Amino acid sequence: MLPSRAAVVAAVAVLAGCGLPLPSPGAGVTYASPRVDGPSSVPGPSFVPSMTPAQVRDAVTALAALPIKGRAPRTGYDREAFGPAWTDDVDVSGGHNGCDTRNDVLRRDLTAERLKPGTHGCVVLAGTLADPYTGRTIVFTRGRSTSSRVQIDHVVALGDAWVTGAQQLTPTQRTTLANDPLNLLAVDGPTNSAKRDADAASWLPPNKAYRCTYVARQVAVKSRYHLWVTAAEAVQIARVLAGCSRAR
Repeated sequence: MLPSRAAVVAAVAVLAGCGLPLPSPGAGVTYASPRVDGPSSVPGPSFVPSMTPAQVRDAVTALAALPIKGRAPRTGYDREAFGPAWTDDVDVSGGHNGCDTRNDVLRRDLTAERLKPGTHGCVVLAGTLADPYTGRTIVFTRGRSTSSRVQIDHVVALGDAWVTGAQQLTPTQRTTLANDPLNLLAVDGPTNSAKRDADAASWLPPNKAYRCTYVARQVAVKSRYHLWVTAAEAVQIARVLAGCSRAR
């Protein structure tokens, strides 16, 4: 039997003193406009953000406030329901800057990046990724057989979003969700492929040191877009956050 909402909320409540690294919406994930020369100085999201007690309380409150429901039918799901892939035509940070979302995220998350001449500082040819999901360092080189080594993950997978409330969003809101930097990370390609559309109840990053930040980011995204969590998902997130508290 799945736990009731009251049981889940009670479990979350005991985490009130934990160090949950939940960024406020947009924190640490803004983009600069593409640069014509030199590497981007835009910092990527911090892997271990420091949290004040007030931020921790806010994070726990955000998790407890998420609606808890079963998954909606997957009927009608298609990637196209979330708009053109990596479109720049969105009203989020980085939108309408003349560069596609994928390259925006690569510039944000990679270091020592090399940009393609003639693209107004948009297209990333090479760089180095400190992969949050595996803890490994990955050298990225743009190319037909090499680009897939680094992929852009939707922290809340679009398939998961579809069955937890995104069906009720407008097409514009879904396109925004798919291109919001809060919901995007450059990560190891094979690990991202293994995740597929899993939620936190079914998949967590192999790098345990990043799990606190990962689930916190999922809570932030689901809060921003008024999505819900399943009972199993809420319990798993609560368990991860409890471990974060013990690790501090």
